Amino acid sequence: MNSSQRESVRQKDANARRILDEAARRRRARKALEALEQDNFHDDPHANLVLSKKIPKFEEALDGKQTRRRKSKNFENFKQRFRKSFAQLLEEEQVNRPEPPNYTSALVPPSKFPERHFCAVCGFPCNYTCLSCGARYCSVKCLGTHQDTPCLH
Repeated sequence: MNSSQRESVRQKDANARRILDEAARRRRARKALEALEQDNFHDDPHANLVLSKKIPKFEEALDGKQTRRRKSKNFENFKQRFRKSFAQLLEEEQVNRPEPPNYTSALVPPSKFPERHFCAVCGFPCNYTCLSCGARYCSVKCLGTHQDTPCLH
């Protein structure tokens, strides 16, 4: 076997690794946020259930005595049943309050302090960046966790 035909595993891995530019990293982060937003809101699957009066209630005491509770949970039931997604709340605010100040018109000046970076795995302050996807990590352990999860390497 010729030495020019042999290739080290480390070099092969480095050549196969895909390094993204800043625009591709931003697109990837935006898609990840959109996926999280999609997963974040779901309609309550139990909203239309009709409860039978024969079923024992969970708040009944174990000794058979029932404790009387005021019906203060009506508002909680209302909130759970008619929950709105963030997009619905923004649309409702634009209809009700089109003139500033509102959520879409709120602006803040840039910070006087340097940007702080946090580990994508554990949330601690960090100094290192993944070469392929740009995610931040703070230690070798967090780097291993990051590489075990879907990274673009």
